Amino acid sequence: MAGAERREQLIDVARALFAERGLEGTSVEEIAAHAGVSKPVVYEHFGGKEGLYAVVVDREVRTLHDAIRTAITTPRATPRALIELGTLALLDYIDDHPNGFRILSRDSSATSPDGSFATILSDIASRVEDLLADEFTKRSLDPSTAPLYAQMLVGLVALAGQWWMDTRDEQGLAKPVVAAHLVNLAWHGMRNLDPSPKLHVPATRRGKP
Repeated sequence: MAGAERREQLIDVARALFAERGLEGTSVEEIAAHAGVSKPVVYEHFGGKEGLYAVVVDREVRTLHDAIRTAITTPRATPRALIELGTLALLDYIDDHPNGFRILSRDSSATSPDGSFATILSDIASRVEDLLADEFTKRSLDPSTAPLYAQMLVGLVALAGQWWMDTRDEQGLAKPVVAAHLVNLAWHGMRNLDPSPKLHVPATRRGKP
């Protein structure tokens, strides 16, 4: 096997193992055994397990980022269409790259600003933020709250997508159905926003005087 082919084989083998067992639960010995090579071959190509993991994560980050960026920058698309396209792009990635999504969402902490998955979501939210700000201005809503709504919208889709990946066999929900329900909540919720929302529960009930 040529060097480039061997490298791709190791990446494919490692992606499946990292998705199943995580970085810490996977050893160089296991990667080499599954690829049918000796340990030095892995070290020769990637310098070790961490180097191979970094390559796998970088590829998945670029694949997901490019897919969603393409979706939400579709020319002349309406705000609702952009929500639909962005939602479907994430669900398509989960469907086509389940191992990659497991690696990103599990081993890259969504609460850490340095996590790969968090970085992608933050970038998507910043793009959605501009779209929402324009729409808020048209509807006489406060555009300064657009960053908050962008985070909520992206988080909604990402967490629901993760739930769908974990439960779709037992739930039996097809991808277009999941996307339609996500857009239903996001769009109709956004469409009927209160310009000055307030909590209805009295402050004393919330534990604050």
